[in-house]
Formats: sequence, C-alpha cells, structure tokens
Amino acid sequence: MAETWNKKEREKKKRQNRKDKEEKKQERKENNKNNPESMIAYVDEMGNLSSKPPDPRKKIVVNAEDIEIGIPKQEDLGPEDLIRTGIVTFFNNEKGYGFIKDLETQESVFVHANSLSEPIKENNKVNYEAEKGPKGMNAVNVTIVK
Repeated sequence: MAETWNKKEREKKKRQNRKDKEEKKQERKENNKNNPESMIAYVDEMGNLSSKPPDPRKKIVVNAEDIEIGIPKQEDLGPEDLIRTGIVTFFNNEKGYGFIKDLETQESVFVHANSLSEPIKENNKVNYEAEKGPKGMNAVNVTIVK
C-alpha cells in the first residue's frame, strides 16, 4: 500500500517536533547544571513566591505561645453577669416571641413567651438572664423593671 503525501508530511512534522523537544530538553539540562540558584524560590512577607531573598529588616519574630488556634475560651460568667437589662424592641403576642436589645452590648436577644414571668410590650425596660440557645442567645426569666 502506497503512502500518501499528506501522511508523509505528518510523519515528517512529528519527527521534527520530537527532535526540537529533545534539543530543548538537552539545553535545559545543561543550563541547570551550571546554575542551581535558578531552582530556589523564596516567600516574601505577603506569602508570594519570589526569586529574591526576603529583606532581613522586615523579619518579624513570633513566639509560638502567642499563636492561638481557634476561638479563645471564654471565662465562665458569674450569676451577677448573667442578669442583664434591656429594652423590648419587638414582641408579637400572637406568635409568642420577640427580641430584647441589651443596653450594655447593644445585641439583640431572642425572647419567647414561655420565658416571661409577666406580659411585656414593646419599649418596656426588662431584666433577663441570657442563656445560650441553638441559634444564639435567648432571654429567660424576663421581668419588667419598675
């Protein structure tokens, strides 16, 4: 079976590409033998790769004891810290829930009708105990400040 001109040209191109690739490989091999510095990479103060070594004047010394991984533990609150004061910003009697804005931290705290000792309305000043709930802080033992 006779080879076509197109097939011969493709084979010729493949041989030429292999030859070029082999020459480039050999050239890279020769250049890297003479210059091992070209293989070294540095990390600058911003965490980026660089070919220049970092400036020693910008070096920051960090103690391993100062590194905190995760969230720092909170101190246990005493009973006097649990009783908070706030203002009722929203309360829906039909649905039985609302929110109290803490006067000290300005955080919004959820309150449910089951946690009330007496009925409350919006803009009432109340005392409550803060309790950690599944979705955030909840107010329990809510009483109106008179």
